[in-house]
Amino acid sequence: QVQLVESGGGLVQAGGSLRLSCAASGRTFSTYTMGWFRQAPGKERDFVAAISWRESRTVYADSVKGRFTISRDNAKNTVLLQMNSLKPEDTAVYYCAATLLTMGLSTNEYNYWGQGTQVTVSS
Repeated sequence: QVQLVESGGGLVQAGGSLRLSCAASGRTFSTYTMGWFRQAPGKERDFVAAISWRESRTVYADSVKGRFTISRDNAKNTVLLQMNSLKPEDTAVYYCAATLLTMGLSTNEYNYWGQGTQVTVSS
């Protein structure tokens, strides 16, 4: 069982940066692949980035590649999402998720979810 709590969201101007953090409970955090997803109003929840438990392999959605960086600190049970060069279209609620799969790119591959944190990018 894993419990996830996101933080770090807020309001930022276009071109700015934010760093999201996801704190996980549980002693087996290092065995979970961690992902970030986002959901804008009236839209489906979309994949943003993921980092595997094995070798910390990373995968990014095309829309954020080169701007966002996902990382993890297994000693602190934390996964981070550094977001740079933010655009108004990045506005959404961002969710942290965990799975025991080697890698996951879709919502149905993840078993545990946080409550989400709002990111708003103004133009």
